[in-house]
Amino acid sequence: MEAFQEARYGLGLEVDFVWRQIREPLIVPVLRVAVFLCLGMSLMMLVERVYMGIVICFVKVFGRKPEKRYKYESFKDDVDVELGNSNYPMVLVQVPMYNEREVYQLSIGAACGLSWPSDRIIIQILDDSTDPTIKELVQLECRRWGSKGVDIKYEVRDNRNGYKAGALKEGMKHSYVTQCDYVAIFDADFQPQPDFLWRTIPFLVNNSDIALVQARWKFVNADECLMTRMQEMSLDYHFTVEQEVGSCTYAFFGFNGTAGVWRISALNEAGGWKDRTTVEDMDLAVRASLKGWKFLYLSNLQVKNELPSTLKAYRYQQHRWSCGPANLFRKMVMEIVTNKKVSLRKKIYVVYSFFFVRKIVAHINTFVFYCIVLPATVMVPEVVVPKWGAVYIPSIITLLNAVGTPRSFHLLVFWILFENTMSLHRTKATIIGLLEASRVNEWIVTEKLGDAHKGKAGGKGLKKFRFRIGDRIHMLELVVGFYLVFCGCYDLMYGKNHFFIFLYIQAIAFFIMAFGYLGTFVPNS
Repeated sequence: MEAFQEARYGLGLEVDFVWRQIREPLIVPVLRVAVFLCLGMSLMMLVERVYMGIVICFVKVFGRKPEKRYKYESFKDDVDVELGNSNYPMVLVQVPMYNEREVYQLSIGAACGLSWPSDRIIIQILDDSTDPTIKELVQLECRRWGSKGVDIKYEVRDNRNGYKAGALKEGMKHSYVTQCDYVAIFDADFQPQPDFLWRTIPFLVNNSDIALVQARWKFVNADECLMTRMQEMSLDYHFTVEQEVGSCTYAFFGFNGTAGVWRISALNEAGGWKDRTTVEDMDLAVRASLKGWKFLYLSNLQVKNELPSTLKAYRYQQHRWSCGPANLFRKMVMEIVTNKKVSLRKKIYVVYSFFFVRKIVAHINTFVFYCIVLPATVMVPEVVVPKWGAVYIPSIITLLNAVGTPRSFHLLVFWILFENTMSLHRTKATIIGLLEASRVNEWIVTEKLGDAHKGKAGGKGLKKFRFRIGDRIHMLELVVGFYLVFCGCYDLMYGKNHFFIFLYIQAIAFFIMAFGYLGTFVPNS
């Protein structure tokens, strides 16, 4: 027993000796460089948020509505009796879907319910389903609406090449599409209001330089669980601030892939749909913008949709949303820089603000600084992080983000912990996209639970916050959680600023994520 204690004591001395030997010449300089870089990225994020905050305030106070900035004339007040419905442009409505058992009726019904002259609209259901039962159900639903006089086309492919981009591209090849002027796109869980086309098409008809009109998303299941509330806070900022600022200042923003109407000629001029990344919508938007086309965002036009409420679905979605933009940035940065049709100011906005700061720096800095570097400084007192970088900047950024969802202001602490935890997953995906590593083109359709109508049926089959030991454990989150616990214990014993409180709480958040104890649980049975 004494020999064991002596060996343990000797091992402790050796570890302490090695730590002292590498700390001064290696750890301290590396950590100082890391702190310097992270503070630089934090300042970039702060300037970006403050700039957008100033612009959005100016827009809200002094800015003019879209109807004032662009020519807008309603069709309803200008109908030629002799021409009849031919006075209206031909509109194609595309609804891509893949094994959407829970929401196919809802989405097809909403698309067929759009108000527009019946002989001037074509509903196109692009069904990539691999489940024969679901394919039959979708086809029967299309026939049902067809029997009511709706011009609805049910289209299938013999493969899933290109995933959503491939389906949309294939859908545009049909002969009847040539007669269409505009195409509205809705994902399978989106439910546009009947007047959607009346409020969007006039902008395209009366302004020949506008290629895209984008509507805002409205989340029908935001209150389902804490995870959906956190998503709402992040996405509301995106729609309230980022999209609005891009639309008003540069007539450019990332197409959200759904709830938008494209001018078909602009879509074709930009090269159509491409499946080279997992963000085919953003890819198309950037290419169209480089051709000189303008985009318009309508914040007052909302389309209902569903947030992913299971952790598994949310992680797949975030991987796609983080990996895709980084990979697209890698592929297009030089094309943007060398483009001759757009101004230098717009190039700087797209490359620096839209891509670099929001899609790369934001993910990497959130994880590296707040979950790795800052905790590490408790063990290396020689490296001091200024209070303005550790406290003031993240506080300001967080408060600016809260403007998108005032009703969730009391959840800011939970949002910070959630975003810090998810930043690990997003950082990994961002690096995969930049390096074009494995999983760079991984596309897994976000699972929909059909909450908009399941709630009416009592939400049978859903249980919240249930965990099974047999479920997959996310090892990276677990490792980071233990790292934060270790740093917290070190700070508790030797520190003087009570930083361990934050470290312990953040570690708990990582453990919750690691074991999947978050969101809605759907039984397999």
